[in-house]
Amino acid sequence: MNNKPTHIKNRFRGFLPVVVDVETSGFDPKTNALIEIAIVTLSMDAQGILSPNKSIQANVLPFKGSKLDKSALKFINVEDPTHPFRMAISEQQALEKCFNPIKKLLQKTACTRAILVGHNAFFDLNFIKEAAERTKTKSPFHEFSTLDTVSLAGLVYGQTVLAKAVQSANIEWDNSKAHSAEYDTIKTAELFCNIVNKWPINP
Repeated sequence: MNNKPTHIKNRFRGFLPVVVDVETSGFDPKTNALIEIAIVTLSMDAQGILSPNKSIQANVLPFKGSKLDKSALKFINVEDPTHPFRMAISEQQALEKCFNPIKKLLQKTACTRAILVGHNAFFDLNFIKEAAERTKTKSPFHEFSTLDTVSLAGLVYGQTVLAKAVQSANIEWDNSKAHSAEYDTIKTAELFCNIVNKWPINP
């Protein structure tokens, strides 16, 4: 008899895990700008196996009056966040682009709330919360609970750096693509699914 959960809401106590990564112009979510946001939604098959599903990304225009730390921008390889070739959109547009599919998936899965999955997840959550508050956009994420792959990878692989954890899980890693929110989110999603699938639970 197969006792594995067949619905994602059963695996995470009614929560819908969504993998998120943000790139920013510094470390203070109140004063530094959100520069890029990416999410990966997850799906679960009838055997209870979790896998990455859909990836959504947006380049974001700095909010008015935000501080742009040159060293932070250099780290994420963004010289000018307002450059037209970035095709950046406002914070509100970026949040709606990412939030709307999550809200639809919440209805589809009958989950009560999304829970943010990230590598150093609280950093990402704080920037999203501040951006949502600035733009008066309702966030689908739990306000303080997260699932952090730093802790999970530290437990399973003895690694807390994303690149090393991913490689320890035998997942392909390309250093030249790192520190892009979209790439890092996809790899974090693969890492999270890899870890979760090692420990199936009864419904």
